[in-house]
Amino acid sequence: MGYGSYLIRRLLYTIPIIFGISVLIFILTRVIPGDPVKLALGPDATPDMIAQARRIWNLDKPLHMQYIAFIVGFFTGDWGISLRTYNNVLADLARFAPATYELTAVAVSFSALVGILTGIVAATHKDKWQDHISRILSIGGVSMPLFWSGIMLQLLIASYFKLLPIGGRIGDGVTPPVHVTGFYLLDSLFSGNWIAFWSCAQHIILPAFVLSFPSLANINRLVRSAMIDQRSKDYVILQEANGMPRRLIVYKYMLKNSLASAITMIALMFAYSLGGVALVEAVFFWPGMGNYLVQAIHFKDFNAIMSVVVLVGIIIVAANFLVDLLYGYLDPRIRYGEER
Repeated sequence: MGYGSYLIRRLLYTIPIIFGISVLIFILTRVIPGDPVKLALGPDATPDMIAQARRIWNLDKPLHMQYIAFIVGFFTGDWGISLRTYNNVLADLARFAPATYELTAVAVSFSALVGILTGIVAATHKDKWQDHISRILSIGGVSMPLFWSGIMLQLLIASYFKLLPIGGRIGDGVTPPVHVTGFYLLDSLFSGNWIAFWSCAQHIILPAFVLSFPSLANINRLVRSAMIDQRSKDYVILQEANGMPRRLIVYKYMLKNSLASAITMIALMFAYSLGGVALVEAVFFWPGMGNYLVQAIHFKDFNAIMSVVVLVGIIIVAANFLVDLLYGYLDPRIRYGEER
């Protein structure tokens, strides 16, 4: 199978996945108890006002027509009106998404750096105390719920020791930096607003640290396993026999050959972290897309819920698609294996 055929086949696989995500979230939003129109208009709304709102928001149409209208609008840029903010959902997400992407980028960068370093230490000290600590941290990172670890760190670091802010994106009374990228850390650097940069850096540490737990644990385990596997390779044994320094063998050869799978995992972690960011943003009052989703669920905001979930689903599917393409390009056995 040629690479072009492999690419087309993988692309076709993504279509039913995205379709399934959209159908599933559409059904779930419709079975949530409560009337979103009454919640949006308030207790003083008259029956005529409710009926008019249903017509405006297309909630008076059959379910299949509502679904078709959502899909057509989603791919044409009309994501509907939020029942909570009364703004276009796309405009809302354009305002909240940069905060989520910044938080996720910092979390994934931290998890990649620390995960690779701790994986190297664990592999080079196999079955010693460094390795045991690394295993405990990995198990804890995978098993601890994000909201629980977030609350514990808030109580310990922010409330008891008062070392960092308990939540938010920037301190009260601090002027946000001039909008350039939407990333407060970068924008404050570009504008030379060091007060805003320091405030933003303090506020992002705890939520980014909590969000990085699962990614850090997975990267740590992956690098450790790959490094241990490399130790038994013939080229390592030969280099050690020739007297090559151990540090050079580890960092120049073993690490290089162990990073291929880790880099792939890091590429996926950005997309997967978006799936858990709602819990972290809700705990730390982070004004991002995840917090926007939580508020939309409380108000049964159909358009906002579906738009956020489908958008995150597309990002995750796209990340998997790109990784599949990378694997297929680097290792032809993968794409040829589909023919057998």
